[in-house]
Amino acid sequence: MSATVFASVPAVNVAALKDTTLLNMGIFALFVLVTMVIVFRASRNNKTAADYYAAGRSFTGSQNGTAIAGDYLSAASFLGITGAIAINGYDGFLYSIGFLVAWLVALLLVAELLRNTGKFTMADVLSFRLRQRPVRIAAALSTLAVCFFYLLAQMAGAGSLISLLLGISDWGGQALVIIVVGALMIMYVLIGGMKGTTWVQIIKAVLLICGAAVMTLWVLSIYGFNLSNLLGSAAEAANNPNVLNPGLQYGKSETTKLDFMSLGLALVLGTAALPHVLMRFYTVPTAKEARKSVVWSIWLIGLFYLFTLVLGYGAAALVGADTIKGAPGGVNSAAPLLAFHLGGPLLLGFISAVAFATILAVVAGLTITAAASFAHDIYANVIAKGQADAGTEVKVARRTVVVIGVLAILGGIFANGQNVAFLVALAFAVAASANLPTIVYSLFWRKFTTQGAVWSMYGGLASAIILIAFSPVVSGAKTSMIQGANFAIFPLSNPGIVSIPLAFFLGWLGTVLDKRKEDAAKQAEMEVRSLTGVGAEKAVDH
Repeated sequence: MSATVFASVPAVNVAALKDTTLLNMGIFALFVLVTMVIVFRASRNNKTAADYYAAGRSFTGSQNGTAIAGDYLSAASFLGITGAIAINGYDGFLYSIGFLVAWLVALLLVAELLRNTGKFTMADVLSFRLRQRPVRIAAALSTLAVCFFYLLAQMAGAGSLISLLLGISDWGGQALVIIVVGALMIMYVLIGGMKGTTWVQIIKAVLLICGAAVMTLWVLSIYGFNLSNLLGSAAEAANNPNVLNPGLQYGKSETTKLDFMSLGLALVLGTAALPHVLMRFYTVPTAKEARKSVVWSIWLIGLFYLFTLVLGYGAAALVGADTIKGAPGGVNSAAPLLAFHLGGPLLLGFISAVAFATILAVVAGLTITAAASFAHDIYANVIAKGQADAGTEVKVARRTVVVIGVLAILGGIFANGQNVAFLVALAFAVAASANLPTIVYSLFWRKFTTQGAVWSMYGGLASAIILIAFSPVVSGAKTSMIQGANFAIFPLSNPGIVSIPLAFFLGWLGTVLDKRKEDAAKQAEMEVRSLTGVGAEKAVDH
């Protein structure tokens, strides 16, 4: 059967979405109620810092792997990538490929070694054989920066989703939505800690993957389970066969090709340095379970990203790029509009609730990571010099949650309307620049010194943020955050191709110029522990 038969699908009536508001909000309220009950039950056992930060190390590899998938499959994965494929075709799918391939780096380079060496945060690993104070401060600042960029993406996704569901197009209404999301996020983390957050992520991952699977099978059934028919129909609906070929977004010029290389570097190397993903490795009892977590999550995440190919082209064929761009929420509205086309108000309500739950779960994970980094690394180990008791540390973490929540709300209001997959790519670039070189050097280079770590982290962090500030992301383009201004002197939208090699170079340069040598015994202990796990169990629990 030819694709032409399927091209004459009825258009999605965006105005009709307003009639589904009560149903959508009812389904979402039910999810919030159920997860709040789970969070309250989980909070009963939050007695120590290990309980609050690492869920008492009580999760199995399969449970933690599902939670990692829940943490990783964010609003960018569901809303942003589906929209990017619907609008830019093949080039949009490159996000999915990059996000998935990145897990091989996480599995081979960091998962087991981090679990063996650390305690609660990334800084535990970096400061194991280096000087505590400068390394912990630098690691905490980079963690907070990465979490902030990631939170911007999730908050922007929340604004896009609810603006579509409620037909809210004015700035004030979308800002109110972002405030509500922020308030719920703060409640989840304050009450449940890592254990409550983990269970929310597990539930969300199952719902998201099941919902995406249903929509994928539904779309394929319309086209006789023939992917070729679907792709042909998408190209015909777009009136542009180039949606099936590389280069629609990143092949227009030498600059856009470089931009793609920069994006690819950031996506593939950033995952192994994302603080909220790294922190999940400490919630399992052994290094073997940490390894199992990554393998389990790769299967779940890989399956989901295959679904995004069908969902993106399905939205292009059945909804249409012009309808998606013109809807409240713009590019991020592709998945909800496709759900409404397929199953009407009920499927839209379910998918929207799942997407909203996705945002809540991810921002909760990011917030507890940022709070743990400040309370454990800055307060307990720098300000209190290791003398703070666990109860005080957890109190500081909870207060930090509120501050981070408020900052995330303000940043989300500012970033509202941006493509969430694109915003997340910036977070990956900052993570790959500020964190990955130091993690790799710490684990694999015996001569690495504190000066090298500090130069690498601050240099990578500063270069990534400065390049973003002077890029088309912030000014000088139609989709820039600051409209009407133009101070974009860096031509690329993603800084990774410059900032990541620069951070590796600074780590090397700082080390070779450092006359102060590190403790050789500590270096040997870290090497043995990271590779064998000997001594790790006692260290993480006491």
